[in-house]
Amino acid sequence: MIKLTDLLPVPEPGLTKVKFNMRAGGGGGEAWDLLLDDHEEWLNMSRWRTRQTNNNMADARYLLAFAQYYPYGPQYFIFGGFYDVQPKVPEMLNAYGYEVTPLPQHSEYVKRLIIKLNEPIGRNVYLRRYESVQEQLRPEVYELARDTKLGTFPGYQNVKLRHHELQRIIANDEPSWKDALSSVKGVYVITDLTSGRLYVGSASGEANGLWQRWSAYANLSNLTGGNRELEHLRAERGDSFLVENFQYTILEIFDPKTRPEVILLRESFWKQALDTRAHGMNRN
Repeated sequence: MIKLTDLLPVPEPGLTKVKFNMRAGGGGGEAWDLLLDDHEEWLNMSRWRTRQTNNNMADARYLLAFAQYYPYGPQYFIFGGFYDVQPKVPEMLNAYGYEVTPLPQHSEYVKRLIIKLNEPIGRNVYLRRYESVQEQLRPEVYELARDTKLGTFPGYQNVKLRHHELQRIIANDEPSWKDALSSVKGVYVITDLTSGRLYVGSASGEANGLWQRWSAYANLSNLTGGNRELEHLRAERGDSFLVENFQYTILEIFDPKTRPEVILLRESFWKQALDTRAHGMNRN
């Protein structure tokens, strides 16, 4: 067993706290989703300062932040970074009362290191002192992924992939993703996150369904799948624009035995429903 404190030493243990984030307040979403997307709310979870002193950093100068890794279960947390923490002056309570700055130490483990606690924790024990966390919660290293963790396949209705994530899934032949996407045909939508414009497409005749269709997009030599509007955008803005700003989502799935013409009719329906011919990136 490798202990958390063995893998993640800190310069001043007595001035360091460990935070186990689960959900953002006010319906802000799961901590892991916020960390994965580098969402500002991820840092806000550590910036918040309350009137209850036991929920604050107190005299801590440093912070090791984790996010509950819900694909594995309530006892698992993924590393979110090592931070310098400074209280704002004048003091601000029930507000963003801390300046939280990422530090380079242990950055190679961010979104890769998963630890397992002895048992699930409640919200009243999510913030612990580094010096006592090993004895209290017995965190141990569970996994160190070779790349950013994406988790197991979340269900067809929850797929929301940025292009760099799609590339990683295809390149690594992620088993749960490959099994799920290979077993269905479907209609999908690509979103240009800079403009909100949509492109509706389908995997109607591919032997390996959505996996085969999306594998083509993941290939840097075929980012557009031959679509004329996407080719125009690629020529105008470059490959990096598509990689950085395209997002892939599933609209509808079908049994692999479904006739291609049935799926193409549904593709046409979604183009009409989302008006992607007039205001999106579909040309036909």
